[in-house]
Amino acid sequence: MPHKLRKIRKTRGSRTQGYGRIGQHRKTGSKGYRKAGRHKHLWSYVTTYEKDAFGKHGFTSPQSLKRNENVINVAKLEELALKFQAKESGQTEIDLTRLGFAKLLGAGSVRKAIIVKVPTCSKSAAEKIKKAGGQVLTESQATGE
Repeated sequence: MPHKLRKIRKTRGSRTQGYGRIGQHRKTGSKGYRKAGRHKHLWSYVTTYEKDAFGKHGFTSPQSLKRNENVINVAKLEELALKFQAKESGQTEIDLTRLGFAKLLGAGSVRKAIIVKVPTCSKSAAEKIKKAGGQVLTESQATGE
């Protein structure tokens, strides 16, 4: 005999609403935006349909890792020259290796004659310091290579 109420309307208010006390309407009603169980009971789904869902992907460029090394520009050398200015001789000597810098870059300008000790140096930085009357001593020059 047909009736007016759907099953869920009839069972509203009961504890299990007709689905029993154990299963509780299993496998339905999960929230679509969540991906729960992907590392557990739904792992076979991941291996079938979402092969790239977990793990590391891509490539880290070695150049991006080198960008983190300590560099200094020629423009900052005059600031440092005020701290390390020699009293007796007129020339200022700055050891950038001792200060923790690995490379000297050529952004900016320099007007003082400065002697700079640094592991590596760009061509433009070396030219600017030589033009100002200074000198650049890299590690290869210091060891005599």
